[in-house]
Amino acid sequence: MARKIGSRYTANQILGRGSAGTVWLGEGPDGPVAIKLLREDLASDQELVGRFVQERTALLGLEHPRIVTVRDLVVDGNDLALVMDLVRGTDLRTRLERERRLAPEAAVAIVADVADALAAAHAAGVVHRDVKPENVLLDMQGPLGPGGSHPALLTDFGVAKLIDSPRRTRATKIIGTPDYLAPEIVEGLPPRAAVDIYALATVLYELLAGFTPFGGGHPGAVLRRHVTETVVPLPGIPEELWQLLVQCLAKAPASRLRASELAARLREQLPTLAGMPPLDVDEPDPAEEPAEDSVPSAPQSEPVRRRGAVSLVPGAKPDSNRDTHTSMRVPAPDELAGGAHGTARAPRTPGAPRPGSARHRAAVRRRRVTLGVAGVVVAAVVAVGAWFAAADGDSEAPQDTHSTSAP
Repeated sequence: MARKIGSRYTANQILGRGSAGTVWLGEGPDGPVAIKLLREDLASDQELVGRFVQERTALLGLEHPRIVTVRDLVVDGNDLALVMDLVRGTDLRTRLERERRLAPEAAVAIVADVADALAAAHAAGVVHRDVKPENVLLDMQGPLGPGGSHPALLTDFGVAKLIDSPRRTRATKIIGTPDYLAPEIVEGLPPRAAVDIYALATVLYELLAGFTPFGGGHPGAVLRRHVTETVVPLPGIPEELWQLLVQCLAKAPASRLRASELAARLREQLPTLAGMPPLDVDEPDPAEEPAEDSVPSAPQSEPVRRRGAVSLVPGAKPDSNRDTHTSMRVPAPDELAGGAHGTARAPRTPGAPRPGSARHRAAVRRRRVTLGVAGVVVAAVVAVGAWFAAADGDSEAPQDTHSTSAP
């Protein structure tokens, strides 16, 4: 059902839902638009509405071919909405779920486009703070780029900052999507431009591998891994590209490249990636997979649901767009120093269980049982052999005595 948004826009059809609100296909004075209508509880927050108005100039001033332009901000009664350019295509998450992983050339071309968008935003003093595949749109009507990639545009600028009001996220709270949070955010430091570089490098790793470098398991474990663990190498990609990833996933923000540098360096890699197929890396097991020897496996006809990023709020129900703008307590220093709960999601050969997974633990238990049984059998054989040896010795001793005493 169509609904009016302010005095100039009409929302006609829902295009998608996220944790911050609903995106509608709408109509404005200049033609079709996308309207992001924020949740009612957000619209009723007077402090947030004030921030919304304050950020109007900054958000409307972000114009770049790789940024989804915000045309207008609407505050009307209970409606709080961002009116944006309509991009006819899909988001990067949808493509990733369909293809599982992308060929390196296409992945690098897409990420280079997003880096261009971030460079323009950072130059204007705007930090995105929520870079992830859901917020990257692929323009299906644009010209194809390297590897057959469609032009990529970054959207949802300013939404994280708008919702991250001091009252909502005090010093003990953080917001974001766990898989893509930079270590300094986890440690409670203010977000700078480097957090977007870390998140974008995480997206590139995910496009290449099919999973994020530190995801899996309880959200607290994910956050700790960002702080304590190093990224696991991906086999099969050029060393220079890998070093770019490592640098942009550095724990220290100052060690990461700037967005403009990252875009340029990625495009330098494109000729070496032409024609390279997607990496042959098996996806890690689901984080809480039941043990194979205790729970029957699901029928093969059922589709396998790949793990999405978990909600930052324990018990919260994740949505299809990976919940964001939710809050969680910042881990204390001693918790971070304690290391990750579980293991990093290391790439492995196809069919091999991931160390620390339920399949791996079940296999270890089976090996232990097998070795235990084998040990008992060996011990029994040794004991029986010793008994026979002793018996033989006892039976042979009288014969020797008898022979030596014979005349």
